[in-house]
Amino acid sequence: MNKIIITTGDPNGIGAEITIKALNKLDLPVNDVVLVSNKKVLDYYGRLKKEYELAEIPYGEILPGKVSKEAGEFCFQSLKKACELKGKAIVTAPVSKNALHLAGHNFNGQTEILQKFLADNSQHAEMLFVAGNFRVLLLTRHCALKDVILTKNIVVEKVTDLYEFFVQKLGIKSPKFALCGFNPHAGEDGILGREEIEVLQPAVDDLRRKGINITNPLPADTLFIKALNYDCIIANYHDQGLIPIKTVAGIKTVNMTIGLDIIRTSPGHGTAFDIAGKNIADETGMVEAIKSIL
Repeated sequence: MNKIIITTGDPNGIGAEITIKALNKLDLPVNDVVLVSNKKVLDYYGRLKKEYELAEIPYGEILPGKVSKEAGEFCFQSLKKACELKGKAIVTAPVSKNALHLAGHNFNGQTEILQKFLADNSQHAEMLFVAGNFRVLLLTRHCALKDVILTKNIVVEKVTDLYEFFVQKLGIKSPKFALCGFNPHAGEDGILGREEIEVLQPAVDDLRRKGINITNPLPADTLFIKALNYDCIIANYHDQGLIPIKTVAGIKTVNMTIGLDIIRTSPGHGTAFDIAGKNIADETGMVEAIKSIL
């Protein structure tokens, strides 16, 4: 199927609203899109100017702003259906991790669900955040800071996947990558931590032997100032990478899942339960997520 598959996220959040607004603004051809949602949910949050194909997922009572087991099940089944449809790309509206867990689906996010349904044994879903030419790869995703553990093999594997994406999908034949240090001041030669010496630098050495252009581990607090000098910054953990790019790009930041046969994009924000159902949600993030795969 050569279509864009779009899920509308948590039915109690802003997902359906921003999807409707984004599609109305972009005015995409009817034959280019399949919506994975529920007619009642779509009708509740707005009106589409065009009648796009709908892969309908059952749903019951709509409760804007509420976290519910039923909504979590709807989100999971929507993602599963999106994967089964095998489109050219998937765009996902935000979901609630709490709702997913209430429904018994103990995933840390949509990326992990996509990994389950789309990856073969050799593939790994990676989380890349994009705002124009400002790009950030996360080496670890949604885990507690105390649980952030990196090995040389993890770093080599993820950066190699990133390199292949740039070469094969973006057509950038010799991408330049910059690697954040794990510790303050990149460890100060081991005084502030040894991850740079024992994990990151050995990984860099291996990557360079593979022909990948990557810096030594550099202090993250100054590296992001020069972000646009590189094709991608590689961050060790969630907030190290996301605070800088979201500070600069805000709602225009796109969350992109790479490393699988199908690219997935999503707005870089959450369900915004506090404004759900009020028709005041900004669709910019959803517009950017869709535009990034057109």
